[in-house]
Amino acid sequence: MFDVDNSGTIDRDELRKLLEQIEPRVTEDDIKEAMGAMYKEGDPDQITFDEFAEWYFHSLIYEHQKKLAEEELAEVWYENLIPPRGDGCLAWARYIILLPIVATLTFTIPDVSRPGCGKWCYFSFVASIVWIGVYSFLMVDWTEVIGNTLGIPSVVMGLTFLAAGTSVPDLLSSVIVARKGEGDMAVSSSIGSNIFDILIGLPVPWIIYSAAKRKPVVIGAENIWISIFVLLAMLVMVVIVIHSQGWRLTKMTGCIMFFFYILFLVQAVVLELPFEVCVAD
Repeated sequence: MFDVDNSGTIDRDELRKLLEQIEPRVTEDDIKEAMGAMYKEGDPDQITFDEFAEWYFHSLIYEHQKKLAEEELAEVWYENLIPPRGDGCLAWARYIILLPIVATLTFTIPDVSRPGCGKWCYFSFVASIVWIGVYSFLMVDWTEVIGNTLGIPSVVMGLTFLAAGTSVPDLLSSVIVARKGEGDMAVSSSIGSNIFDILIGLPVPWIIYSAAKRKPVVIGAENIWISIFVLLAMLVMVVIVIHSQGWRLTKMTGCIMFFFYILFLVQAVVLELPFEVCVAD
């Protein structure tokens, strides 16, 4: 980002821009002193990133920034619970919808990034897993109720709403790493999460249920084999599309992926027709 000439090192001008991001009031004397403190070998007017990192993490600037960050974290641990001010109706609607989730997480899971809370990291990890299980149970149960009320089969609800809801974290993580230039990590994360879901997420509950009830799990989906073959066909088409684009994630690739997803939803809905709508007596 600051290595404008892509030389692999930082010169005086690049160092000034970098330090100004950390401390806007940096002076020319500060630059000269920093260059002298960082220099180890080679060209004295060129600083490597390793030399900069070693100097920065032992500098007063780093300690000052760290102290400010700790003070800020200590004061705003409840920031997500503060109602929005002057942000419009959409912000208020989002605040009200997310308040139950945000409140439960804020008051039950310690923020280990705050000063003095690092010792609670294991508890926070276990509590996070527990809340994920609670939210997942509620999401599945409520989705099933909504599907039964509207007459939509549970298979269709699982392929659409549940699939989208459980994949949002993967989507967000992939977007974050993709913006950082880690396209391979974004793709591998999506593939790895699905493999984990199929080989771990499904078998573990089945094993527990079978051991407790002493009977096998029966999959209540008549068209499960069709869905499996459609999934395999989708994987083949995805590989072909990416290969045709030179193994690059282009806008055209994204559009084709959306088109494939629409086709998948259409065939899933058609296979479940006609829907049985619940009618009150």
